[in-house]
Parts: sequence; structure tokens; C-alpha cells
Amino acid sequence: MSKAHTPAPCAAPQGSAPMACDGQTLAGGITRRTVLAGAALAAPFVHAQGQPVLRFAWWGGAGRHQATLAALKVFEQRHGVKVKAEYMGFAGYLERLTTQIAGRSEPDVMQINWAWMAMFSKRGNGFTDLSTVAKHLSLDQFTEDDLAYGRAAGKLNALPSSFSARVLLWNQTAFQRAAVPLPQTWDDLFATGAAFRSRLGDSAFPLDGELYDMILLSQSYIQQLHGTPFVDPARPRVAMSVGAAHDWVRTYRRLVDTHVATPLPLRASLGGAEKPTEQQPDWVAGRWAGNYTWDSTIALRSSTLQPGEKLVLGNFPTLPTAQDSGLFGRPTVMYTIGRNCRQPELAARLMNFLLTDPEAARILGRTRGLPSAKSSLAVLQAQGGLPPLELAAHAQIQAQRDAGRLKRPAPLFEHARFQKFMREVFETIAYGKTTDADAARRLVDEGNALLQRIQ
Repeated sequence: MSKAHTPAPCAAPQGSAPMACDGQTLAGGITRRTVLAGAALAAPFVHAQGQPVLRFAWWGGAGRHQATLAALKVFEQRHGVKVKAEYMGFAGYLERLTTQIAGRSEPDVMQINWAWMAMFSKRGNGFTDLSTVAKHLSLDQFTEDDLAYGRAAGKLNALPSSFSARVLLWNQTAFQRAAVPLPQTWDDLFATGAAFRSRLGDSAFPLDGELYDMILLSQSYIQQLHGTPFVDPARPRVAMSVGAAHDWVRTYRRLVDTHVATPLPLRASLGGAEKPTEQQPDWVAGRWAGNYTWDSTIALRSSTLQPGEKLVLGNFPTLPTAQDSGLFGRPTVMYTIGRNCRQPELAARLMNFLLTDPEAARILGRTRGLPSAKSSLAVLQAQGGLPPLELAAHAQIQAQRDAGRLKRPAPLFEHARFQKFMREVFETIAYGKTTDADAARRLVDEGNALLQRIQ
């Protein structure tokens, strides 16, 4: 089995599943030519020396690779199966998987992003219907909401490893230096910028985030205010009116113009607009005092803070009239079985092992987030040592889900082409190359046209 490629620690690439990891080369130094050649020759149903063989593909960093390989060894020994591990960093993974699926040579079991179901299985037939192998899956370990995220056109296509949503993280020490209380309401949040600037200087900001982070935060405010997200979860259309989209643009601009959030041009000048928060010297030193991010990145964000800086979980601001939180959340990563898998029952056993087996839970730990499966989460809780901040974030998110205030988003919202479109529009806003009204019209008119093309 190949040695694991060792990229940077796991992070959440924008518009993609949290905890996805970097890495420009394939595992073990294998070239793309080798992989594509192997994919073309690979048969979906193979045996090695009399053993059944399953192919399992995932992306991640060194920690995820090592834990997954260790868990696979247990499965192999327990079931007399050979599992061919196909692993790499996040960069290039989707492209490779797309090529394999097009060539009908995809792995038997695959780690995917939730949004990819809309790309590969619009009618529910792009992957194996898991209801056909349900006797090998412990579906009772998942909530109905968990299962709903894995359905496409009524067919169960995938199961979640974990669930992630957006949270507000605050450097409590920095807020104390600014003599500013942690924001509890939207008005509190909008007022923090002026206070930080006047007391700590122009280089101090209450909140940092990449462009997508600020797009989502401002969308949450609009969803609370107008009762609708940008994209309709049920149909391929923009759900916001032009007026609501105009408010969305103005909310984004307000966060930047009032010195609440770090401006995109500033981030771009400091090593790149997409440079992770924990790598920013101003975050490390406590000059940037907050972050709107996936809960799965908490460990990364806290890992680089200087001694004496304390990171805490913030309450998510909610308007009194809001019908839901507007929080954006979905499965961190999911497992699915290839449509061309010739051993679907054996593949289902592997999937179930990775998701619900107690020994697998102990080995895999939090390498894909806190488990969605009840039994696996219980194993980690009984084992102890779970970071309190991550547990608090998990509880905050679960409370919103249980109360029905975290609505399932539209999968097309995270479609790669739609993500590119949204970013382009908001970049023109960030760099002052458009008016708010023109940007709002583009979001609605061009957004609707694009959704019709990619549905």
C-alpha cells in the first residue's frame, strides 16, 4: 500500500467540504498519467490471490490518511478482504473522480462532498441506491435529517461521516483589550468595527474571513430578514428578490465599510485572498479578533494563537422575527458506493464499518469531524479527551438542527460553476468595480440563467 502524501493540516476549502486538505501530487508520488492509465484498466470487480478486492478513494491530509489505512487493515483482517486505498490531497481529487465516473471505472466506495451528488446523481442513479443494501447498513444510527442529505431524487445515495456548519469564533482576550463585549446581536456585531479601530488602530479588526465566509455571513442576515436563502432548496432558481439581493450586497459592504471584517484587497495583499486565517500574522498576534468559519476548523484556528490569547465560541446573532437561523450547514464528507460496483454488499459492509464500528471509531477519531453515527460519537465521548470548544460548537449546531432552524441548503449553491459566479460578483463589489444595484441584478438574473444550465 502506498505511503501517505503529507500535505498541510486539514482545512475547509471554500465552497467545498470542511476538512478537505491540500496536496498537489497524488499519493506516494504517483503521477497523474499512472493514475489515469490504471483507472482505464481497472475492473470494477477484481480479486487478488483468491481474496475479494474493494477500491476505496478519499482525500485528506497525513493524519486522515494514516488513521484510515489503520482502520482498513482491521476491516481486511476481519473480513478476509483486500482494500485498495486510493488517497490524495484535495487538489485534483474531483477531477480524477470525474474522469473515473465518466469511464465507469470509479472506486467501489468513495468519499465525496455533499454538493457532488447534484453533479453526479441528479436523478438518483449516479451512485448505488443504498436501500438495495440496507441490510448491511446501520441506518438507525443516523437521524432522518442525516439521511435526507444523502438522498437524490428520493434514492439514498450516500451517508454522512459528520456534519459541519458555520460558527463565530472570538478571541476573548482581544475583545478585552478593545474593551468591547462579545457581540450577541447583529447590531452589536456591526458596532464592533468602529470600537476596534478607535481603541486598537486601523490594523485591528473584530472579524476575519475569506470572501466566501463573508458571503455566507451576510446571506445569513438576509435569510433571517427576508426569510429566504439565495438559491431555492427545492427548485433550480434564485429565491431572493432583487430587493433582497440588494440588501445582501449592502450587508456585505457594510461589514467591510464599517471596519468589522477584513477587506478582500487587504487579505489579497497579505499572501493571497484565500490564505487561511490561522496563517495570518495578525490573527496569531490577536489583532484580528474573530472568524466566521466551519466548526471543523476550530483546532486549526486555535493552534496558532499566541500564548495568552483565548478563543471562545460566540452566540450566533438572530433577528427576533427570524423563522430560522440562516446558518449554512451540511455533511462534512459523505460515503457512497459506485454505480458500477460489482460487490455492493461487500462495499456496504466497508462503508458501515467506517461509519459505525466501535473499533473504527477509536482509530479514525475526529479525522473527518465528530461522527454523525450515534454509536461512534458515543465511543469518542466515552473515550474522553474531546476538545471542549469543538463539543460546544457541535452542541450549538445540533440544537439549531433539532429546533428545525438550520434548513437544508440547495446543493446547486455549492456547484463549482455557481460558486465561481458568486465569487466573481462579490469580488467586483469588494474592489469597487460595480454598483450595489448592478451587482444585485446580476446575482438574480445571471444566477437564474446559470442555475437553469447546470440543473
